[in-house]
Amino acid sequence: MKMKKIRFTLLLSFAFSIVFAQKPVRMGIVGMTHDHVWQILNTPKHEGMELVGFAEPNKELALKYLKRANLPESLWFSSLEEMVEKAKPEAVCDFRSTIEHLETVQKCAPLKIHVMVEKPLAVNLKAAKEMESLAKKYGINIITNYETTWYASHHQAFEMINTEGKIGEIRKVVIMDGHSGPKEIGCSNAFLSWLTDPVKNGGGAIMDFGCYGADIMTWLMKGERPISVSATAQTNKPSVYPKVDDEATIVVQYPRAQGIFQASWNWPFDRKDTEIYGQKGYIFANREPQMRVRMGERNAPKEWTIDAKPLSNPMNDAFSYFAAVVRGEINPENDLGSLKINMMAMEILDAAVKSSKTGKVVNLR
Repeated sequence: MKMKKIRFTLLLSFAFSIVFAQKPVRMGIVGMTHDHVWQILNTPKHEGMELVGFAEPNKELALKYLKRANLPESLWFSSLEEMVEKAKPEAVCDFRSTIEHLETVQKCAPLKIHVMVEKPLAVNLKAAKEMESLAKKYGINIITNYETTWYASHHQAFEMINTEGKIGEIRKVVIMDGHSGPKEIGCSNAFLSWLTDPVKNGGGAIMDFGCYGADIMTWLMKGERPISVSATAQTNKPSVYPKVDDEATIVVQYPRAQGIFQASWNWPFDRKDTEIYGQKGYIFANREPQMRVRMGERNAPKEWTIDAKPLSNPMNDAFSYFAAVVRGEINPENDLGSLKINMMAMEILDAAVKSSKTGKVVNLR
């Protein structure tokens, strides 16, 4: 009888631990002016999290979006403060202008509410440093969400380079991100109103798409600080984007490697392509499951394709990943979205904006 009681207690304890481990993270959305908010509007259910509300001061916009997504009006709150008081989120995802990321962290950090922002981390390095300081002071996680984080090919390329040594040391990385322009592809007026504002966005294409290169390169280089950054930016369509650049090229120099990031609102097709060249081969990776590779000596066989191993949950989904970080199931320190990697990426971006304005190389060492 005593043994049965012990077994029952152990089983009950195990059951409770499973339930507790699987308890979803209460997650709120701050702002709806970033068109990437449709990531959650279109698919409100993600493993590990429970959507508890949208904090958006523009009621007309919020209710229009909620109706279009077939979500109840009860999810709408007029402010972050109201959502925190009534919905009690443990974590929030920021879908506002880049300049507002800092305000979100200022309000959430003291309440121990974790924050995920859309790329880039901040509008400039000064704001990023304040966000970092608040995160450390109050012990919260700040994650930056990039579409490219969830490409299986990028993770396999990292393993092939940094774990398996397939192509030797990195020598050059060319990262191309862009499309024909936010207005041209039909971004909403709410989005365009700040995306094309140099104060609220920190720049145009140089920030909007240059950030992908800064993030991926920093991650591939395991957080190494570059020697210098130089950049050029121009506006090819002044009648469309009179206040910001729509074309930029960033060159990042390391002791034995170089990164070139091409950011554009002028390409005829959408691009998110990464070309990594090492001492003895190259790897081309993008959103497709196939990767182009070539390795060996100069006269080695021509390139071939390999299938990238699919990512499993939560590594294939921003919201599930964020929930796992909040629960302490993942240590994000060296991941693509981590604060550590993105602070270095912000140094690169900040230097790139300065270089593009002054025409001078910005030294980081």
